[in-house]
Amino acid sequence: MKVLLEEYVSNMNELKIFPVTALLATLIMSIQAVRAADTIQNPCTGPSALFALLDRPTVSDSACVVQYGQAVLEAGYQHANLAGTGGGTADNFPEAELRFGLPGHNELVLLPPNDNLQQVPGSPHLQGFSATTIGIKHELGYTKHWLGAVESLFTLPSGSPTFGSRGTGVAFNGIVDYAPSNDTGISLQLGITSQTNPALAGGGRFTSVNPDITFTWLPLWNLQFYGEVYGQSRTGPGLGSGFDADGGVQYLLTPYCEVDLEEGVRLSGNLGGFTHYFGAGMGFLF
Repeated sequence: MKVLLEEYVSNMNELKIFPVTALLATLIMSIQAVRAADTIQNPCTGPSALFALLDRPTVSDSACVVQYGQAVLEAGYQHANLAGTGGGTADNFPEAELRFGLPGHNELVLLPPNDNLQQVPGSPHLQGFSATTIGIKHELGYTKHWLGAVESLFTLPSGSPTFGSRGTGVAFNGIVDYAPSNDTGISLQLGITSQTNPALAGGGRFTSVNPDITFTWLPLWNLQFYGEVYGQSRTGPGLGSGFDADGGVQYLLTPYCEVDLEEGVRLSGNLGGFTHYFGAGMGFLF
């Protein structure tokens, strides 16, 4: 597995981004919309639908939109060991996300601020809130094996000087899901972001291309495992690329309540500023 991850990172670092962009765009445009009146079942419904709907605990977002009249609430906690000479730890919570189903196969997304606590030996503890993000996602449609969506996210100039966003951030993502079988899935997400660092980190703006690939396995209707590799072409103003990997398990207590455990590790660069992390969370469908 480690060899495969290193090979994936190496390929991405060779700037094979434009072929990936072209592939993702082709897949999205080739998906023909199939709606409830057709015989193919909507992959975002059914007993295991919450697995397909949730954005957490992966970095990539779901290609499914919340159905009109429904809502999804997600929350979690993450503890990370920081990279760098001094080491240290970082904690953030509640990792909340609210998504509301809208007409026309759309959804409204709200990510309230996280409370962050960073502790580095020999330095004062840092605590503060991250920025607020809002967005909208549109489901393009689905076939028996494919599902596509596009989304726009806007980060408001908000949060604390230590962990917030000095300026407005923008992200555009294309998401394609492929289901080789009833119990396996592959998700491809490609995003372009323009964002700013916190004020105390200089507040500089940088633009990045962000690839992500996720694999899922559903051995039982209420149990799912996943693995993910993701990265950014830039991790800050004047900085190079960074890639991380994560994996975990999700369990449905009921069709409307999910719990999960995750663990992540740095592969290259300094994306996220950690060496590894673990986390836990929950998701609810209303």
